[in-house]
Amino acid sequence: MYMLLENRTSSILHLKRSPGIRSWSLFVGISSIGLAAAYYSEDSLGWKLFYIAGCLFVAAQNLEEWEEAVFDKDKGKVFLKTFNLYKKILTLSRAGHEQVAASLNEIRDVNVEEEKVRYFGKGYLVVLRFVTGFSHPLTQNAVLGCRSDVEAVAKLITGFLELNKVENHQDLSQSSETEASDADEPKDEY
Repeated sequence: MYMLLENRTSSILHLKRSPGIRSWSLFVGISSIGLAAAYYSEDSLGWKLFYIAGCLFVAAQNLEEWEEAVFDKDKGKVFLKTFNLYKKILTLSRAGHEQVAASLNEIRDVNVEEEKVRYFGKGYLVVLRFVTGFSHPLTQNAVLGCRSDVEAVAKLITGFLELNKVENHQDLSQSSETEASDADEPKDEY
């Protein structure tokens, strides 16, 4: 699953994502290697603790991030939040939390992009495109294979922000301007 709908009202759209089964499996697998090495080795207690701590550290490094996206129409902002267990352990502070805030007025499009994931194939993620030309992914990690889930999230965001209505309105105004300018031009008759 790409992102889960946590809350949706007329003014707030709250999406969440937590580490997937593949990420947790990798965490448990790497951690169990450290535990097995400590249990079956005949080394001193210090080395056994080193095996366990080292493997837990590597396991935490490979764990995906917890991510949230909050679109708030009342404040006119989108907040993209991430929590990284690895950074939290390293710094022993709030450094594991990161937040990006942007104005909702500046979002002009929501797209699904394909990303190549080493050894696993193709992954998909939602990208927010801004009026300034800047683009930002909704999540840091792509989801493997489930393009339909990612497209559903992109459609949900587009509908919430009413971007499809804005595009239709702009298309109509541009086509009427073009027709008016065509009518102003003199026509050559042969």
